[in-house]
Formats: sequence, C-alpha cells, structure tokens
Amino acid sequence: FRIGVVHGHQVVPWGDAESLAVINRQLDCDILISGHTHKFEAYEQEGKFYVNPGSATGAYSALDTDITPSFILMDIQSTTVVTYVYQLIDGEVKVDRIEFKKP
Repeated sequence: FRIGVVHGHQVVPWGDAESLAVINRQLDCDILISGHTHKFEAYEQEGKFYVNPGSATGAYSALDTDITPSFILMDIQSTTVVTYVYQLIDGEVKVDRIEFKKP
C-alpha cells in the first residue's frame, strides 16, 4: 500500500471528498489519511480508501459543534487493511471495524 498523510487545512473546502481525491491523485496513494476537521470519516472512492481519524480529545471544530472523540488503529496485512475505529459515545467506548482490500 502507498499511504499518504495530510493535515487537511490545505483541503478546500475542509474535508471535501473531491478536493481530497485531487490530493490523492497528486500523491498517488491507495490510502489517504487526513484531518483538520476533528470529525471521524472513512469511505472508499474509485478504489481508494480515505480516512479521517477525528480527534481523540473531541477538540472543537469550526465545522461541527457535535464532535465525538475518536481515533483509529490500522492493521495492514498484504493487500488488506483493517481499520479499527474507537469512538466515545454516551460515555462508552465503541469499536467498529472497516476493511479495505486493494483492487
């Protein structure tokens, strides 16, 4: 896997899927990790995987006042990445699993 990392402040508008796709094409990655919005998001688009781990502390975001504290762990094995998403929801830690396979 080729993995790209950007803070996200250079993505205009912040968190915009099409703007992230442009950056992904420039970096030529399979997975693009971005941030800045402090909001978790993960999706697959055109055979690429995009993930924003959010904010482990639930820090303020100018885009959304309802921020859920979150972080991710990525398990990379051969052509598969399993992303574990940890979110603090109603005082409980919830863990979700997202799998991405390289086309």
